[in-house]
Amino acid sequence: MQTDTQPQTRRARRSASAPAPAPRPRRRVSVVGVIGDLLVTAGVVVLLFVVWQLWIGDAIIGAQFKDEGKELSQQWAADPVAPSPTASVVPGQPTGPPTTEPPVLGQPGDAERFGVVYIPRLGPDYHFTVAGGVSASRTLDPIGLGHYPDTAMPGQVGNFAIAGHRGSHGAPFADLPSLRVGDAVVIETQEGWFTYRYRNLEYVQPDGVNVLLPLPQQPQVEATDRIITMTTCSPRYGFSERAIAYGVFESFTPRTDAGPPLSLTTGAA
Repeated sequence: MQTDTQPQTRRARRSASAPAPAPRPRRRVSVVGVIGDLLVTAGVVVLLFVVWQLWIGDAIIGAQFKDEGKELSQQWAADPVAPSPTASVVPGQPTGPPTTEPPVLGQPGDAERFGVVYIPRLGPDYHFTVAGGVSASRTLDPIGLGHYPDTAMPGQVGNFAIAGHRGSHGAPFADLPSLRVGDAVVIETQEGWFTYRYRNLEYVQPDGVNVLLPLPQQPQVEATDRIITMTTCSPRYGFSERAIAYGVFESFTPRTDAGPPLSLTTGAA
């Protein structure tokens, strides 16, 4: 029995004579295209860096600064220094328990750690170290908060002025404008705790150095009050202004068996 192979032969003949499909043209790589790809990649890298720097990095560095402040506080608790304060009664004031006069503290050296700042309004874990000087490279970036040289020390008559970043390197003053009147700002030193109460906030130009005067914004006026001034950049990720927060001194609590002041736990007004 023979099979009909003619259809197969005709198909094979047509297949052999049909031209092969032309290969697809290869995509030409242009200089413009390469540059465009590199720019997109660079943009993604920059975006990731910004996210790290502004949020993730601040959170990690801020937690490290808080741990360092806590360790310093624990060292002082283990090795206290008696400040030998004196009790005094202010004339004309209602009769009551005498107030404790704060000790006189010497000016710290550049980048010398001398205190821990607590602001209960900003969280129970808010405890940042403060050191001498406001250099970014020596104090603000690696330590957290800096003390303006030659301004008053905690509890001293005049202006105790400190500075901190608001949008980088742990951002200790990120939420400074959220303080409310009466909120406690407590500075712990080896001698004890100095409690201030927040009063107001203002914005000034970057060259507005009169906020550092013994009586802020009042040139040639002798200071009679004990004031704290906290300075930071504004807006948070900009430098066009400075946010300035002020507070007034309330009390000094020496380091005794009674422990820290109530303002540390009830400091949010």
